[in-house]
Amino acid sequence: MINSEVVSSKKEEEKKKDSSKIYFFIIAIAALLATNIYFYVKFKTNGEKVYTLTVEKENLQVQIDRIEAELDKIDVENVQLTPEMTVQKDDSRAEIAVLRKKLENKSITPKDIDDAQHKINQLKKQVDTYRVNVQRLIQENQILSKQNSNLSESVVEKEKQITSLVTSNSDLKEKVATASALKVSSISINGLEVKKNGKEVVEERAKKIDKLKINFTVADNPLAKSGERDIYVRIIDPQGNLVVQGDNIFYVHGEKMQYTFKHNI
Repeated sequence: MINSEVVSSKKEEEKKKDSSKIYFFIIAIAALLATNIYFYVKFKTNGEKVYTLTVEKENLQVQIDRIEAELDKIDVENVQLTPEMTVQKDDSRAEIAVLRKKLENKSITPKDIDDAQHKINQLKKQVDTYRVNVQRLIQENQILSKQNSNLSESVVEKEKQITSLVTSNSDLKEKVATASALKVSSISINGLEVKKNGKEVVEERAKKIDKLKINFTVADNPLAKSGERDIYVRIIDPQGNLVVQGDNIFYVHGEKMQYTFKHNI
């Protein structure tokens, strides 16, 4: 009887030990599963964060590329910028360089991404304003160019008119000068011989002629200005040479000529 109870007690103790081992294994397995789940969730969350940051960085870089392309497109216009507009452009390009450098940082944080997006939004507005100013400047230059072209055409036309008037006036003056010129209606020339007593007699023999007596009549011309006139006389000898003494020079229509003598009437 006693032996039977001892055996029964041992079996119960063995059952308790087996149960304790089972509970221990269950707890160990549960702890291991919990740890695995924790690290899985942690790594998955970190991976998602890294992926999200990468996508956001790429999106920001695309936005920056578009802004820079817009600036390059404006530069192609080759417009003479005002000092203020030059500052706008330089500031925009400097801000782009700063943003690109920040996005290259491998330890970038979500806050850095948000700050960069805010800066890009401001940069977009700044470049839009710059683009509008450039377009307005281009339009103003086109208007000025057209006005200058019209003004140049007007100046050329006025110059043509002035040239035409000058030519007409010159022709008119020449015609008036020609019309107002004094003309000889009749002329007579006699050779004179001076006698010893000083008396002058008409002589036809050339070798005895001491002087010439020239009589002429000036035709009436109402267009001629009143006043004294110098009459220039040119005498040609039988050999065809001009009889001249000294530097007797006068001008006819701008042409220099010599004369034998002149007389004021």
